[in-house]
Amino acid sequence: MPSVRPEQRHLSTEIPGPRSRALEERRRSVVARGVGSAVPVYAAAAGPGLLHDIDGNALIDLASGLGVTAVGNAAPQVVDAIREQAGRFTHTCVLTSPYSGYVEVCEELASLVPGAHAKRSVLLSTGAEAVENAVKVARAATGRTAIVALDHAYHGRTNLALGLTAKNAPFKQGFGPFAPDIHRIPTSYPYRDPEGMTGEQAARRALEALDRQVGGDNVAAVVVEPIQGEGGFIVPAPGFLSALQEWCLEHGALFIADEIQTGFCRTGAWFACEHEDVVPDLVITAKALAGGLPLSAVTGRAELMDAVQLGGFGGTYGGNPVACAAALAAIDVMRTHKLTERAQAIGTTLFTRLDALAGRHEAVGEVRGRGAMVGVEIVRPGSTLPDPELAQRLVKACQARGVLLLTAGTHGNVLRFLPSLVIPLPLLADAIDVLEECCAELMD
Repeated sequence: MPSVRPEQRHLSTEIPGPRSRALEERRRSVVARGVGSAVPVYAAAAGPGLLHDIDGNALIDLASGLGVTAVGNAAPQVVDAIREQAGRFTHTCVLTSPYSGYVEVCEELASLVPGAHAKRSVLLSTGAEAVENAVKVARAATGRTAIVALDHAYHGRTNLALGLTAKNAPFKQGFGPFAPDIHRIPTSYPYRDPEGMTGEQAARRALEALDRQVGGDNVAAVVVEPIQGEGGFIVPAPGFLSALQEWCLEHGALFIADEIQTGFCRTGAWFACEHEDVVPDLVITAKALAGGLPLSAVTGRAELMDAVQLGGFGGTYGGNPVACAAALAAIDVMRTHKLTERAQAIGTTLFTRLDALAGRHEAVGEVRGRGAMVGVEIVRPGSTLPDPELAQRLVKACQARGVLLLTAGTHGNVLRFLPSLVIPLPLLADAIDVLEECCAELMD
């Protein structure tokens, strides 16, 4: 396990403190209003499980930069790799002069992404950019244009990615029209599906809608998150993903797994699709890939990736050499320190404690997820009606006590646990202690 300092949650001021409040005032005069922050606590430093703010507070970080800092914030091995590469050169643009780091990251992806087939990758900068390029591959390889996404999906904030994203406010409101020939079908949401609905039945419901509304011969790709992230950490019922994949195979469409949030050990496997023994045609990655630096990728079957003409992929910053060096170091940390197993241990702690919490409070409708990606759905007691107001009060109460916790979900009523995979378990336990205190105060 990477070395960590023996640190703990500590509050010197209220949250946010006076320096953070002062900086927030400055922000309002120069930063666009549309840039939101879950809590205006301004960071000064961060480690494997703590965020230190400019007021001297140390908050337990259960967000890890929205899943980016899986190997820990400022992980020493990653920082060393960044420093070494930056000292040699920071940029050439692979479109003008390539470098070994780009090739080495693609070699790692070819080894790690599920499937024994030959693979090719393109490196980019953001998750949304990777989503857009995966769609380009699907259309080039199939000669078709229709792209299918699921209810509750989140695939990014660029125009085409917003078309794939399901939730309107705040992501899509006022920004249309979006890219055409994008279609949406029902997903598998076990907590809200009819009681007893299997994954195969949920898939049949979805695919019947797809056949009626689009037609199988028109579909270039079905894009899915193996576990939906922003949509509410929704784990589909067993058999749902494999049924979609089988349909794609039968109809000549591509099965694209958006593993931007679930990839790289987060769920207790290198990729979440492995839990269902699904081998996608294309896999989209980002977030944890480069240990905190912006890097994304599309990795897929060689013949599909090579359907894109020479010059069809590009981007000034895609596969930046410093980001590639960080990625190689981050992947080495994941492999050397067995972070898949570490994610499983974190998941055991979370489910043990949170299931017990659900047993004490009717407002906890469901605890779900895999590994170190766990969601808690908050509902009105005695029903399954979403209660986003209570979820937000819980988040604010936790933040006031020094625990950085966020919400997710189409209705904003899911507490999301997305800690670093190297968070010290005592810190995680302390964070859940705080949540238990807040639940007792707000739910009893």
